[in-house]
Amino acid sequence: MTSIARQSEDELGVRCRVLSRQRRDHEELDRLLNRLRSTAGEEQDEVLTRIGWLVFPHAFAEEAVLWPAVRSALADGEEITLRIEQEHQEVNELWAALERTQRSDPKRAELLDRLVHVLQEDVRDEEDVLLPRLQAALDPARLRRLGVAWELVRRTAPTRPHPVVARRPPGNALAGLPLTVLDRSRDHLDRWGRGRGGTAARTASRALAAVAGAVEHVPPLTRGERPSTHSGRTEVEREARS
Repeated sequence: MTSIARQSEDELGVRCRVLSRQRRDHEELDRLLNRLRSTAGEEQDEVLTRIGWLVFPHAFAEEAVLWPAVRSALADGEEITLRIEQEHQEVNELWAALERTQRSDPKRAELLDRLVHVLQEDVRDEEDVLLPRLQAALDPARLRRLGVAWELVRRTAPTRPHPVVARRPPGNALAGLPLTVLDRSRDHLDRWGRGRGGTAARTASRALAAVAGAVEHVPPLTRGERPSTHSGRTEVEREARS
């Protein structure tokens, strides 16, 4: 099967199909990752913020809408989606580690390199393996319906890393609303916090971050998790703290 990265728009179908929507986001991610490598300081933080706004809603919608369809349509769907969920989990953990790491820390570059590598690996697994298999298994009408559902969830999904929340139902479904409200409120506060008089906005954002951290640990939100995607610190973070 041909990777969706090498298929024409005609092969992928109309843009409301999930395949076109996925490739669109992957192309934007590639552009941002290339920009990330050439930035530093506040500019790099801004690029990372834009990557987060793209990556986390995208992955949340995949786990809520697409991966259940893959597990239903493909005999080995459980194995394929679990591997990608593991990549998503590592992205969450790496991102959380970056948020706790000062710019001056020499381990920050290592965390960034690993984050870029895992994101690129995730794209390749999806475009070269999972999505072509889904394309072959489902008819165009089903792919269009999945695309619409995926887009609706993506537009209303959390925008921050939440490593403790389950990557599968029922935990991820229950987490969607409260974490989306908290994350998107923080996004607005962080924008205001960059301007004059931003101290209050930054303080409020930190308070909401603490609330989100508490929400993550509500027991129903961790249900459905697989052991290999259970929250923990990445190896690179453990080394950074040793």
